[in-house]
Amino acid sequence: MIYRFADVELDVARHRLTRGDADVHVEPQVFDLITALARVAPNLLSYDAMIAEIWGGRIVSDATLSARVSAARTALGDNGRAQAIIRTVPRRGVQMAVPVTGMDTGMGTDTGGQTAPQTGVQVPRQVIRFARSQDGTSIAYATSGDEGPTLVRGGHWISHLEHDWDNPVWRPLLTRLNAGRRLIRFDPRGSGLSDRTPPSMGLDASVADLHAVLDVTAQGGSQTPVDVIAVSQSAPVALAHAARYPERIGRLILVNGFAQGSLARGDIAGTDTLLSMIRAGWGVPGSPFVKAFATLFLPQGTAEEVAGLVEMQGLSASAEGAAILREAIGRFDVSDLLDRVQAPVLVLSSEGDAIHPSDQSRLLARRLPNAEFQSLPTANHVVAPSDPAFDIMLDATDAFLAR
Repeated sequence: MIYRFADVELDVARHRLTRGDADVHVEPQVFDLITALARVAPNLLSYDAMIAEIWGGRIVSDATLSARVSAARTALGDNGRAQAIIRTVPRRGVQMAVPVTGMDTGMGTDTGGQTAPQTGVQVPRQVIRFARSQDGTSIAYATSGDEGPTLVRGGHWISHLEHDWDNPVWRPLLTRLNAGRRLIRFDPRGSGLSDRTPPSMGLDASVADLHAVLDVTAQGGSQTPVDVIAVSQSAPVALAHAARYPERIGRLILVNGFAQGSLARGDIAGTDTLLSMIRAGWGVPGSPFVKAFATLFLPQGTAEEVAGLVEMQGLSASAEGAAILREAIGRFDVSDLLDRVQAPVLVLSSEGDAIHPSDQSRLLARRLPNAEFQSLPTANHVVAPSDPAFDIMLDATDAFLAR
C-alpha cells in the first residue's frame, strides 16, 4: 500500500517515507503511527487506538504519546503550532488535516482519490507450527502470506517467532520480505519456541532442521526448489544444505555470512571473551555485555533498535543457552563444500562488520561457482531499518529474486 498526502509518499511495503524528492528516516514506531493515521483518514485516531496499534495495548505515558506525535509531525514537515498535516483533537486523539489517497500495490490500481481503506496494513498474519527434526528435536516454524513464490528465512541466533513479529528491528524486515511472497521462518534449535535443550547443536543438526522445515512446508511436491535468505550463521547452514540437496534450493541470498565460524578460523580468545560476556550480561539492560553487544552487532543503530535487540535476548534464550548456541556456531565450517553449491548466490556484506569479517563474505563469493558480490556501506552486522544500507540490501534482494 502506498499513501499520498501533501508532498509526502508513504510506501508501507517498502517501509519508506519520502517528502518531495527526499527520503526521510523515521523510527519504526513513528512510521507505524503515520501509517495508522493515513489508513483511518479522515477519521480520528483515538489515543486508545494508537496505543493498541503501536504498542500492542501496553501502558505508555502521555509523554511517550506526545513524543511520537511530535516526531511524526517533524518527519512530515509539520509542527505542533501549525498542525497543517497532523491535527490534535484535545483529550481524544489525532487525525490527518489533509486529504489522503491510497494505492494498493498488490492490486496495482489506484483508489481514484478515495479515502484509504479502513483495514490495517500489516505484515500478513503468521501461523506457527512445529516440525520434527531428524534427531527428534521440535523446531518451531511460521508461515505468512498465501500468494507468490516461497522465500525461506534461515534461523538466526536471536530469534523468537512470536516476538520477532513486533520487534522494531525485525518487523520492517519481515514486511519487506513478505511483500508478494509466502515467507517461512523458524527458530533454531536451542532458541525461541523450538526445543531449548536439544541433544546436539552442530552444523549437521542445523542442516537437518532446515531440511525438516522445507519438507513440511513444501508446495507442489517435496522436490520443488525454494529460495532462501540466510543471515550470519544461517548462511553456512543454507550452503551445506544446498551442497547436500541441490534439488531443494533455488537461489540463495547470504547476508554477512561466513564459511568458517570464529573458532574454526582460529579466533579462540575473541570467542571466549564473547561467551564470558554472554554468560554475565545476556538480556540485562545496562550491563557491560549490552554495551559491547551494541558496539559489535549494531554500532550504527538507534537507541530503540538496540533496546529491541536487548529485549529479544532474554526472550530468545537463556544466557547459558545463548552461550552454547554461540559456541556451536563458532565451530561451523563449510569451506570444503563451497564448490558443490550450484545454486545462484547473492553475497551481501557489511563493509565494517566486526562479527564476521567481510573477508569471509569475499571468500564465499570467490569460491561459490555461481555467486555475485555486493558490499553494504555500513558497520552494522545486524542491518537495521534506520540504516541506509537496509534499503540497499533489500532492493538488491528483490532484484536478485525477480530475475
